[in-house]
Amino acid sequence: MSKHVVISGGGTGIGLACAKYFAARNARVAIIGRREQVLRDAASAIEHEFPDAPKVLPFATDLTSAEQVEFLRGEIDERFEHIDVLINAAGGHVQRRFPSSTYADGLAGIARRWTDNFAMNTLSAVLLTEALLAKMRTPGGRILFMSSIAAYRGSGAGCYGAAKAALHPYCFDLAKTLGAKGITVNTIAPGYIADTEFFGSALSEDQYQAKLAETLNNRAGLPSDVANAVGWLTSAEAVHITAQIVQINGGAERGR
Repeated sequence: MSKHVVISGGGTGIGLACAKYFAARNARVAIIGRREQVLRDAASAIEHEFPDAPKVLPFATDLTSAEQVEFLRGEIDERFEHIDVLINAAGGHVQRRFPSSTYADGLAGIARRWTDNFAMNTLSAVLLTEALLAKMRTPGGRILFMSSIAAYRGSGAGCYGAAKAALHPYCFDLAKTLGAKGITVNTIAPGYIADTEFFGSALSEDQYQAKLAETLNNRAGLPSDVANAVGWLTSAEAVHITAQIVQINGGAERGR
């Protein structure tokens, strides 16, 4: 029986790689994001690459809005009897998404940067997860959050790393709550992943080389590296893996 998979941030980067991973395995996939055309393009690309897979369902939604997530819940209720896998891959850094002129100077600007980062990276995952908890397969459901190496070491702007780090205790608490139901909850913390909108062309050549030099295998991570780890964590073989933070960074940040 094919899995039913819901992926936020599924239009690009890591989320798109996860969507392709599950489509290749004949799963029924729903992808969620802010930009409708990006989602439609991603769905078309997946269907072209995997023509025998079930049709990908795109849902344009602002996951920081409780009202929009409530509406999304109804849409998914109509189409999915249950959810086997929920992947929270949506997020980003406000300083990369919005120009600095978006924010006022002084404490007002600081407050908005922190608030926006929390909404984009933490609240979006919490609202979607809480909305879909009742749809998770019991037992056997799998919930994944996408954190960051910045949650361990900072990012040069404390608001982003802090917002990602906030997912860790939420993951632990949710895993404890859902463990008796046979649902696992884990978090992945990637390092530098090339071919993503998050980094895009933001790195200079010197910065790119510095990222590579941090790794132990001297290569950039790829979205498929994360998707492959997600695939294992959502498999039957990982039934005893829950409440864990899995780092994927080529050794740039050591495990602890």
